[in-house]
Amino acid sequence: MNTENNTPAPAQKKDNTIKRRITGFFTDLYKIHLFIVRFFKEAFVPPFEFKEIVRQCYEVGVRSFALISVTGFIVGFIFTKQSRPSLASFGANSWLPSLVSIAIMRALAPLVTALIASGKVGSSIGAELSSMRVTEQIDAMEVSGTNPFKFLVCTRVLATTLAIPILATYTALIGMLGGYLNVSMNEGVSYTAFVDQFFRPLMFLDFTSSLIKSIVFGFTIGIVGCYQGFYSKEGTEGVGKAANGAVVTAMFLVFIEEIIIVQITSNFR
Repeated sequence: MNTENNTPAPAQKKDNTIKRRITGFFTDLYKIHLFIVRFFKEAFVPPFEFKEIVRQCYEVGVRSFALISVTGFIVGFIFTKQSRPSLASFGANSWLPSLVSIAIMRALAPLVTALIASGKVGSSIGAELSSMRVTEQIDAMEVSGTNPFKFLVCTRVLATTLAIPILATYTALIGMLGGYLNVSMNEGVSYTAFVDQFFRPLMFLDFTSSLIKSIVFGFTIGIVGCYQGFYSKEGTEGVGKAANGAVVTAMFLVFIEEIIIVQITSNFR
C-alpha cells in the first residue's frame, strides 16, 4: 500500500512549525496582557497584604545590598579609571566628576541595578512560584479560600516596584563613592569639591528619568518573574525553565525599555 501521499512534505512540516510558533507567540502575549490587567485589578483592591509586601521588600532590597554595594562601587571606580585617559588627552581631567555623574545618574545606576536584580530577584521569584505550582501549594491556597494571585503575585510585583528605585539610588551613591576614590587617588580632589562637581551638571530631568526607569524596571522584573513561575509547567523541570526564562526575558525587556525611555527623555532636553 502506498503511503507517500499521506506523509507531509518537509516544506509543509516547516510551514506548520512556523505557524505554531507564531500562534504560540501571540497567545503568550495575550496571556501576559491578561496577567498584567489582573494585577492592576487586584493589587489596589482590599484586602491588602501589607505584611507580605514588607517581607518581600526585605527579600528584594535588604538581601541585595551586599551585591549591589560591590557592583555599584566597581562600576563607579572602573568607569572613572577608563574615562581618565580620554579626558586627559584633551586636558580635561577636571570634567571627570561631571562625566561620572552624568553616566551614573542617567544610565548606569538604574540599568546596572535592574540587571543585577533580574539575575538575583527575578530568578528567585520564578523558581519560588514555580516550585509552589509544581508541589500544588498554589492549588491548596485556592481551595483554602486564599487568593494566591493577590498574596503571591501582587505582593512581589509591588515589592520589586518599590525596592528597585531605592536600590538604584543606593547604587548611584556607591558609584559616586567609587568614582571619588579613583579621582582622589590620582588628582587629589577633596570630597567637597568632587561632590560639588558631581551634582553641578545634573538637572531635575536626570533624577526624574532615573526614577521612572527604576520604577519601570522594577515592575518588569516582578511581573516577568511572577508570570514565569505562576504558569510554570512540566513538573520539576519547569522550575529551572521558569527561573531561566525570568532572567532572560527580564533582561531583554529592561534593555528595550532603556532604549524607549532614553528616546523619550531626550526629546525634553
